[in-house]
Amino acid sequence: MDLVGGTVDVHDLSNTMTNNNRQSISILLADDDPDDRMMASEALEESRLANELIMVEDGEELMEYLRGAGRYEGRATGNPGLILLDLNMPRMDGREALELIKQDPELRRIPVVVLTTSKAEQDILQTYDLGVNSFITKPVTFEGLVSIMSDLGRYWLEIVELPAGG
Repeated sequence: MDLVGGTVDVHDLSNTMTNNNRQSISILLADDDPDDRMMASEALEESRLANELIMVEDGEELMEYLRGAGRYEGRATGNPGLILLDLNMPRMDGREALELIKQDPELRRIPVVVLTTSKAEQDILQTYDLGVNSFITKPVTFEGLVSIMSDLGRYWLEIVELPAGG
């Protein structure tokens, strides 16, 4: 499995959502820690979510992917249905990437969930001020991460009505 800028098909449940028969959306994970990316992928699989998971290592790569630039030039069109964003990454951190996403008319409707080790009140306030949809502190156990991924899947992929993909 290629964990650096790769794509992982998460489990084989179905290609459509059970609620309202909606198409399965892709999830874009931006996290610089390869172990965290691997655990997130495994937690999604354990949660039995059938969504495509795309992984990038930092905010610059995230923005290249979203804009179809750099090594992602010519990628298939369409944006992810959900972004999971770590805050503390090299080159461009999650705060900077979040600000760029929410300022871009073509990207700002993509739900962004911060998934970080930070519990700092300043980070929580700043990211909500920048337009984040949710702020979640990463759990310390794999079981906790599975639970969060399951809850995220249930909420963002089954309950919430998302705008049509771009």
